[in-house]
Amino acid sequence: MNYYNKIKEQLIKSEIYDRAKDYSKDRHKVSVYFEIGKLLSEAGKEYGQNIIKQYSEKLTMEVDKKYKVNNLYKMRKFYEIFSNEKLYPVGTKLSWSHYRELLVVKNVDAIMYYIDICEKNNLSKRELQQKIRNHEYDRLSDEAKTKIINRKQLKVDDLIPNPIIIKTNSLKEKMLEYALKQVILNNLDNFLCQLGTGFTYVGNEYRIKVGNTYNYIDLLLYNIKYKCYVVVELKITELKKEHTGQIMTYMNYINKNVKNLEDNDTVGIIICKRDDKYVIEYCSDERIIVREYELV
Repeated sequence: MNYYNKIKEQLIKSEIYDRAKDYSKDRHKVSVYFEIGKLLSEAGKEYGQNIIKQYSEKLTMEVDKKYKVNNLYKMRKFYEIFSNEKLYPVGTKLSWSHYRELLVVKNVDAIMYYIDICEKNNLSKRELQQKIRNHEYDRLSDEAKTKIINRKQLKVDDLIPNPIIIKTNSLKEKMLEYALKQVILNNLDNFLCQLGTGFTYVGNEYRIKVGNTYNYIDLLLYNIKYKCYVVVELKITELKKEHTGQIMTYMNYINKNVKNLEDNDTVGIIICKRDDKYVIEYCSDERIIVREYELV
């Protein structure tokens, strides 16, 4: 087979297609680049790995300057990754820009996870890039990963990574709870993205009255996907028993006074400095989720 002529023909057709049509361009480009990657892989086996450099020199002169060595290597790698039988059916669901970001991910199950959240949340290339750089999949629990692999139903706590990455320019060793909350509010979109799917902001220092005393919830969120309010309490220390009692009081208040009949029971998230396993086991309420935070 004349691999070069076949590659050149497909790329020229792709260039014409891009100029003629305004819709489905990305999906078409992904399909073309997958086929180019296949041809490059086969040509490499027959003529040696240096063939990509030779093809690139000719393609940049005869088709377009963008077909440099690095881009052709990416097409080949794209084929090699997504020819995997677990990934092949999803090979054209995102844009080429998204797939270029996924080329650095080595774990097939992690790639499937990132593709899934991109589709469900309509993530941009930049948002996907951030999740990959923060190793979001790696920070999920083993139980959550097993559910993802087996396509099982996930709960709200399954997709909240541990630790939660919080960006700050402040002095980390002098962080107070008030300062931690301000850092989160200053980067609210990133924080909600860190928590996972469907979280929306309701308010901070949310005032409630328990008996004759006013209390203030650090952050009150709502999860659209799971249809429940989410109480978030921030602690700069390790988790203590009184923290679980405090958040349960807040959750019960929201259940009785704020949530509607169609809403599910309120969930609580305690974000603390260290993960005290004893206290987590002591707290038997599955609605309370404990996560560490890491300042970067």
